[in-house]
Amino acid sequence: MKRVAIVTGAAGGIGLATAETFHAAGYKAIGIDRKEVKDFPANIAFHMVDSSLEESVATFADRMRKEHAKIDVLVNNAAIQICKPLVEMTVEEWDATMASNIRSIFLLSRELYPLIKAAKGAIVNVSSVHAMATSNDIAAYAASKGGILSLTRAMALEFGVDDVRVNTILPGAVDTPMLRDGMNRGHVSGTIDERMQSLAEKTVLGRIGKPEEIAKVILFLSDSQQSGFMTGQSLIVDGGASARLSTE
Repeated sequence: MKRVAIVTGAAGGIGLATAETFHAAGYKAIGIDRKEVKDFPANIAFHMVDSSLEESVATFADRMRKEHAKIDVLVNNAAIQICKPLVEMTVEEWDATMASNIRSIFLLSRELYPLIKAAKGAIVNVSSVHAMATSNDIAAYAASKGGILSLTRAMALEFGVDDVRVNTILPGAVDTPMLRDGMNRGHVSGTIDERMQSLAEKTVLGRIGKPEEIAKVILFLSDSQQSGFMTGQSLIVDGGASARLSTE
């Protein structure tokens, strides 16, 4: 029987690369997103689900219970990023960020837990280096990603009794639509390619990450044969950017 992996925020960027990576590794990969995707890979199942809404998640979980005896991996990747000064952010924008980025983890993990428990599976939450050090005009996103670190530790403690592992990955600058959109925040100059190059030069490895590179680390954290003694951990994958002092 194939192992089953569910990936949220699968419409693009890291989510799509992760779904494709799990499929290539022999899993039955299931991608979910609140966006409609017309050209999603035909060999990967796709469901429209708003993971920030309880009713939408409950409906999806009910379908999963009917179709699968167990879920081996849940990758909580769905996120939004609203770039503006904190004092200009509306309550609706703040709440939308928290709902998409952290409430979704709570809802999906709660509703799918019986299936994950049956597999003695793994949950991987996608945080960000913004949980550790951040930038201007991105407070809500940074706060939500910081919350994921604490939530991951709490989940690991609660779920460990059932041999379910929970870890989080903190990607740095990865070439995704979200990163490119975020490069426009604040007072910036130059083309998007010039700004991307400037960002790349600030990493130790001198380049922006690829979604597939993050996906492979997520696969590692999901596989009990490779990371079976890891739980409650936060793994930074940022090309070495966080290793350098900001004063250097």
